[in-house]
Amino acid sequence: MDRTGVRRALALPLVIWGATRLVLLLFVLKVFVFPGADVTSDVSVIYQGWYEVLRHGTFPLDDVTWQYPPAAALAILSPALFPFLDYPTAFFVLACLADLVVLSLLLYAGPRPGRTLRGAWVWVLGVPLLGPTVYSRYDLMVTAVAVAALLAGARHPRLMGALAGFGAMVKVWPALLLVGAVRRRAWVSAAVTAGAVGTLFAVAMPGAFAFLTFQRDRGTEVESLGALVLHVARHFGWHGEVLLNYGSIEFLGPHVQAVSTAALLLTVLAFGWLLLWRLSAARFRSHTLADAAFTAVLMFTITSRVISPQYMVWLVGLAAVCLCFRASRMTLPAVLLLLATFVTVLEFPVGFSHVVVSDWYGITLLALRNGLLAAATVTAARALWRSTVAEAAVAPFPAQATRAKETPVSS
Repeated sequence: MDRTGVRRALALPLVIWGATRLVLLLFVLKVFVFPGADVTSDVSVIYQGWYEVLRHGTFPLDDVTWQYPPAAALAILSPALFPFLDYPTAFFVLACLADLVVLSLLLYAGPRPGRTLRGAWVWVLGVPLLGPTVYSRYDLMVTAVAVAALLAGARHPRLMGALAGFGAMVKVWPALLLVGAVRRRAWVSAAVTAGAVGTLFAVAMPGAFAFLTFQRDRGTEVESLGALVLHVARHFGWHGEVLLNYGSIEFLGPHVQAVSTAALLLTVLAFGWLLLWRLSAARFRSHTLADAAFTAVLMFTITSRVISPQYMVWLVGLAAVCLCFRASRMTLPAVLLLLATFVTVLEFPVGFSHVVVSDWYGITLLALRNGLLAAATVTAARALWRSTVAEAAVAPFPAQATRAKETPVSS
């Protein structure tokens, strides 16, 4: 494609990104009112409250809703970069800038050989499907780090590892980006970076790792896969409660612990599958790193005791990186994810009151969203296995062998 063609191909996603993000900003700034609960209160109340504590050099040790690794403090403190704006407005602007960083990375990668702009389109269309929630949480900032790490992975394993390690100290899940990394330098770089960041915060600020205790005590959140059992059980005589607990709306009562334990067991099984895949995989291509990360985060999301709406932005970012690669087989999982993202905004914030009372409308929305996520997980795992294990077990014909040698290996 010539330069004129590239410019035209890049112009349309940029225009659509600008239009949709302007609408998102108008919603979070309350120029327009989005239906359902006010999702911006997390920024104006919770984040701003943490900001007042963190800027004095300590973590919010008396607040059990602080359940994040120490480097999350950087995201909460970041609105200080714009002292001329009030805290919520500065946060929304930074979220929009992180959104733009991701798009820029995807647009830069797309026109290269073996790449495509499909990934940029996944990001442009997927993010606004979450509504104003996406700009009212710091997950966009973490996702920008993860996208940069995966796009750097094929050629710069040390940089990829450093970004993954730093991301893990902001919100844990970017550690899963290393699942498909085959070069030791990526793992070493991640460990050194995470260790250095964690040590720096532990020395400089009291309570850097108190979040580990707070996370341990969380229950089953009403939007999780396991919660579907309890939603249905309420119609058959189960007398548990739905209360605000550890910063989220959770089920409390008989048998809730059993559901949480079952979710933990599913997470262990997911880890076991990933370990089996890693030991069995023999064919690593340039897109395998992203495909494996996408599959791993899908698995740990669907089996989690908590599936908050903002988790979807992680998955949209990873799906976008996968589809940057022309050879990736994650197209169907990505489509299922986009459908699940659209249902998510119908479930939260639009229909969240129905979810909380467990009426059949709320249960249907939740079952549809979680069903789509489960389908995306299964299809992603199947595609990853077939492209790295099953294909490698079949001896290629000479022409295929030649092409395989020319295929770059992920780092």
